[in-house]
Amino acid sequence: MARVASTEPPADACVPEIDLGHFSIGDRIPSHMSDCFGCGRDHPTGLHIQSIIAGGPKLESNFVVGEFHQGAPGLAHGGILTLACDEVLGHLMYLLKSPAVTGRLETDFLLPVPIGSVLYFKAEIVGVSGRKVYSKCEGHLNSPDGPIAIRARSLYVKVDLSHFTTSAPAEYLRSEEHTSELQSRFGISYAVFCLKKK
Repeated sequence: MARVASTEPPADACVPEIDLGHFSIGDRIPSHMSDCFGCGRDHPTGLHIQSIIAGGPKLESNFVVGEFHQGAPGLAHGGILTLACDEVLGHLMYLLKSPAVTGRLETDFLLPVPIGSVLYFKAEIVGVSGRKVYSKCEGHLNSPDGPIAIRARSLYVKVDLSHFTTSAPAEYLRSEEHTSELQSRFGISYAVFCLKKK
């Protein structure tokens, strides 16, 4: 029988100590790419999710559900809500200063989310074991303490930065703005090394 990746951390997983470096509690996590559909400020119909550092291995985020995110009439599409969870959970990787990819994402839809609502997310890393990062988040409807509309658990896998730079368009890698975004996310020396190899 094939092994299925679990979002539950194994017994040997530990909750990481977070070194914020040049960040502080309350600072906004920068977008990894300005055109990202999840967090990019320049994507015309994207989610524009913003996350702030909440202390320890935790973040708080918000997502304004707009007309471009509609599924059933007047309600957010379930796939968009899942994407919002994936984006928020992915932002936690900033705290580890490591690029990572989604290995598994489990989502529970608890309440309908109307267009025009704001989801307030609370996300945290619950364990790290080797390259595997286990996290969870909850999306509260219209208030940081509102009813929970969506809940997710994830398994991310740490990867080398080349996982992303190998397929990135050359124009993107040459852009000073995008190079700056990569450097701020993954550390100047490592990002510059990867970019110079192109």
